[in-house]
Amino acid sequence: MHIAIAGNIGSGKTTLTRMLVKRYGWTPRYEPVDVNPYLEDFYKDMYRWSFNLQIYFLNKRFRDVVDISKSKDTIIQDRTIFEDARIFAPNLHAQGYMSDRDFKNYSDLFDLMMSLVGTPDLMIYIRSSIPNLISQISKRGRDFEQSIRIDYLTGLNDRYEEWIANYPGRLLIVDGDTLKFESNPEDFKAITEQIDAKLYGLFPDAEGGYKATKYEGKKQTTRHIHPPRLTELPCSEEGVSHARSSAHAGRQHACSTTSGRQYKDSE
Repeated sequence: MHIAIAGNIGSGKTTLTRMLVKRYGWTPRYEPVDVNPYLEDFYKDMYRWSFNLQIYFLNKRFRDVVDISKSKDTIIQDRTIFEDARIFAPNLHAQGYMSDRDFKNYSDLFDLMMSLVGTPDLMIYIRSSIPNLISQISKRGRDFEQSIRIDYLTGLNDRYEEWIANYPGRLLIVDGDTLKFESNPEDFKAITEQIDAKLYGLFPDAEGGYKATKYEGKKQTTRHIHPPRLTELPCSEEGVSHARSSAHAGRQHACSTTSGRQYKDSE
């Protein structure tokens, strides 16, 4: 299974990835930031290094996608190949940091790669405002990121929203401004409950039961499942015998013992 985390620079992708790895035991694929040979040069001279950087990312993430497709593990990926091609490269081209020739060459290569791979089983998009992104970038203190222009971040945010509005696969949107999942366990729990719903079709409802969702392509059907209510009763040998005979008669009526107390399923 392939889970992907998408979001702008500083939105919290890596943090959420690490937390979900710990929660579910998934295998992570992190964005190559510290070992990227172009990133620092790129922020110093974006026009000179934009094409080199995007080709580096495209190569790395295509290898990741191929490896993920061959793996039997559930893999969670910090940033995707789609973001490079649908958001970062077009934004660089639109803002004059990538030439028409380089952008066409890059886009043709991406289209060829996409003919060989599919979308993730779940895309998690962390939506974040520009002020929140700036705050997060400042807190993590990477020297080469301190020169990022606000108009560059704004252009990326606009393209993220356009891309997400037309995303064809299974999608979960996380509000990165209000859900403080790193510091608030309840916010993180809210995210994992939504992930469970998207991946496994189960999430708690207001009545204490669960909603089971079945996905068939873009079509989904939902039904409510309510576990049997347990009511206490003196479940004597006669009661056990009655429960067994009732079960044979097709009635859901059985006795069980929990912590020394006896219960039956309510009809």
